Amino acid sequence: MQNRNASTSVPINDLSARRWSPRAFDAQRGVTPAQTAALVEAARWAPSCFGAEPWRFLVWNRATDAAGWQQAFDCLSDNNKKWAGKVPLLLMACAGATFEHNGQANRWAQYDTGMAALALSLEAVAQGLVAHQMGGFDIGKARTAFGIPEDFMPMAMIAVGYQAAAETIEDEETRQKELKGRARKPLGERFYSGRWGKAAV
Repeated sequence: MQNRNASTSVPINDLSARRWSPRAFDAQRGVTPAQTAALVEAARWAPSCFGAEPWRFLVWNRATDAAGWQQAFDCLSDNNKKWAGKVPLLLMACAGATFEHNGQANRWAQYDTGMAALALSLEAVAQGLVAHQMGGFDIGKARTAFGIPEDFMPMAMIAVGYQAAAETIEDEETRQKELKGRARKPLGERFYSGRWGKAAV
């Protein structure tokens, strides 16, 4: 396995440093019900505006719901299908459009759902698993296949499992993506102090 810890400018917590989005998954190792419960429990305790919990997560475990897993896989883009066939657990994060308590539009729902997905991804690291979030999937197909209401927006598919060696990826282009080094923009290009454009660090 590759050591892909983030090369940070200052020390950060271990889970965040170790979290990354591999494409090589071990087809022989499944995700247990206990692990799945921990993943969604971590997502459940993510922060949200008014404590509204606007997210909904669909979960498909290949070992216990092969047909549902296949339907979810079929919604993926061709590029994601190149590597996701070995993934044991697929999830879909959806964000609600309105607050349940007052029926008003919830403009923070997608932000909050992203935090829940990150909480799930960090829990995956804590469990010895890896997670890869995907925007490449057919929303309309997913709505039809799984009865997703119109007032919920499918935000991301999430692949979870055990990491495998990059050499197990058959598609050459995808394998090269797996081997590519991790990088981020310098802090001062994205984080500002006091006013727009003034580097924070």
